Amino acid sequence: MWDTSNDYRLLVAEKSVELFLRTVEGANLKGKWNKKQALQAARKMTSEIQTLYYSYLEPSAIVTTPQIDLLEEQATEIVEALGGNSWHRQFPELANREEKPKLEESLAKIKFFLNTILGLKDRISLGEIEDPVMGIDIKKGEILSVSKHPEADQLLVCNVNLHQRAITVVTNDLEVREKNQVAVALLPPEVFMGITSEGMFLGAGEGILKDVKGDLGKLPHGIPLEALNEARNLVENFLQ
Repeated sequence: MWDTSNDYRLLVAEKSVELFLRTVEGANLKGKWNKKQALQAARKMTSEIQTLYYSYLEPSAIVTTPQIDLLEEQATEIVEALGGNSWHRQFPELANREEKPKLEESLAKIKFFLNTILGLKDRISLGEIEDPVMGIDIKKGEILSVSKHPEADQLLVCNVNLHQRAITVVTNDLEVREKNQVAVALLPPEVFMGITSEGMFLGAGEGILKDVKGDLGKLPHGIPLEALNEARNLVENFLQ
């Protein structure tokens, strides 16, 4: 019998709902969107996740439950409430320069939440695996551009292509270059001196992995287990 109450995928999903609720309640999102509808749909998610917590079903059975379908439907409803598939574009257009750093952090948190919920079925489909990194996505990316952090000489800001979307990752590896093939852990966003990082590059030993194999936007191949250690720690910290 699988202990669903300790499944990291469900634990991170529930925590991401809490993050979304806090973010939307406190964010200054200017534009045409339905805050009430977004909050109501998110609150419904908590009961669906709680039902899965105490189901003690095998992962293969969880993915066929109505709760999984309802979570995806509620996530879709939230996207619509935020303004549709291009929701993340309207808010920056209406923000002034002073508002943008905080807005970027809020939008990154919303994206993390939606990605966590909409990717839940695929992660659970991987089976009975007791590992904190199962709660998040690990994807292969390609670095599109690299620039110096405006406030920190020992940090670089990377724009990373994940096939279906691009994200910003802040790294302290000063050897990263355009076209590096990297493994990215899509973690809860973190702000580094005014720049929001939406993930973390995986690395083992000196520096990050820069020649990762696999399809862009998919789970990379042949990642050393030790490269996952920091991501594990950050997932555990998120859950505390």
